[in-house]
Amino acid sequence: MKTISVTCAIIQFEDKTLAVQRSKTMKLPLKWEFAGGKIESGETEIDCIHREIFEELNIRIKVQDRLTPVIHEYPTFKIKLIPFLAEFASGELKLKEHCNFILANHKELLNLDWAEADLPILKEYLNL
Repeated sequence: MKTISVTCAIIQFEDKTLAVQRSKTMKLPLKWEFAGGKIESGETEIDCIHREIFEELNIRIKVQDRLTPVIHEYPTFKIKLIPFLAEFASGELKLKEHCNFILANHKELLNLDWAEADLPILKEYLNL
């Protein structure tokens, strides 16, 4: 099974953190995740996360740190999820692929139905 390399961003808006909900038509429908996407050929991880966040959310971010990547095997695909801690820099948040978003505190994040690959990332983030 081929591994898909994907970046994601844990985006902080002051004291809140952004989580996005996958649409009904996406793989893992209605699961919550940190926004991001597939690394394209020849693209760096940092270039990818900046591009994906702008394409999906219409915002710019300032990347701060890279957290521990997670390799997770779903029934039909395998993902290497590469997380970055970031803060909101500019723009107006507009969902282009996802169906919902929340700006949440740590307790609220724990109550969401997360995509499995995002769970270890959420745990690391909450323990920082």
